[in-house]
Amino acid sequence: MYKKSIKKILLSLSILYIVFVGIILFVRLPSYSIKTSGKLYIVNKVSRDLQVFDLNSGKEIATIPIAMQSHEAIAIKNENKIMLTNYGDIDSDGSIIKLVNTKNNTVEKIIDIKENLNANGIAAYPNSNKVVLVDYVSNKVVVLNSTTNSIEKQIPTQQEKSHLVVLHPNKPIAFVTNMKSNSVSAIDLVTNTVIKIISCGKTPESIDITPDGSEIWVTNKNDNSVTIINTVTYEVIATLPTGNEPLKVKFSNDGNYCLVANANDGNISVYDQHAKKQIKKISIPGKKHLVERILYHTPRPVNIIMHPNGLYAFIANSNASKIEVIDMTSFSIVSTIGTGEIPDAMVFIE
Repeated sequence: MYKKSIKKILLSLSILYIVFVGIILFVRLPSYSIKTSGKLYIVNKVSRDLQVFDLNSGKEIATIPIAMQSHEAIAIKNENKIMLTNYGDIDSDGSIIKLVNTKNNTVEKIIDIKENLNANGIAAYPNSNKVVLVDYVSNKVVVLNSTTNSIEKQIPTQQEKSHLVVLHPNKPIAFVTNMKSNSVSAIDLVTNTVIKIISCGKTPESIDITPDGSEIWVTNKNDNSVTIINTVTYEVIATLPTGNEPLKVKFSNDGNYCLVANANDGNISVYDQHAKKQIKKISIPGKKHLVERILYHTPRPVNIIMHPNGLYAFIANSNASKIEVIDMTSFSIVSTIGTGEIPDAMVFIE
């Protein structure tokens, strides 16, 4: 009798465990329910691939092996290409740049710069085959011609651990974050000179510029803040608090709002660009309370990209292997996309 009771208890516990695991797996499933134009290319660092997701049909249409742990990528729109840098992993070869053809979704070209380059940050010249790379080790900005595979110029940032870059939309100026020097270098790409070194907070990580080019916002990873800089005077005009470990920063297409991914807090801060204040915090499920912690992966937002139509923002949630889709009207999560392991950089292609 005693043995039968034990067996019943064990059977009941086993069933409860199976149901519990089933609920968790169901809750964690990505759920894509919107329809919009274009394709989203997602760099999965640990999977070492580039995932292609159709935003209209809601289906993955290709997975492109890239054989490297890239976490920065850009579109070269006039060539229907995506360029990926290869720096950050312990075995990365930073002098290797890869070009993916978005017409047939294959790695079309591998560029070996062969100059001991450690390319990390990357930005594309508008309507050009030129790109700006940031060398994290030798601290310089490099202009690369993606057609001829040749380096056209190298400009020292005059700072240490130069990381990411953004280009002014109307002037030939690059702004580069310098993580060890706690600064931003403003660099003239015509005269090849540093115009100004601008002090920021501790460990400036990411950088973005307003669509009109009037301001740059810089996340300070170890200071839990964002520095706002006027691009005419090169002066800091405000410093705003963020969440814990702010990584990527991105403006809405109209420039009215700015999103900051707080990696350690698992949320997104939304700022009014004009009022210079936070208006909302978007929490990704998984950290609020015990039930969320049980049901979801711990969220870690690490990257942001805006849809060209301005309606959606895509957030790479690396721990959960998901892309969170944010409605830019309600500032709420409206869909999720399943990814490979550790999604990071994203590129939109029409």
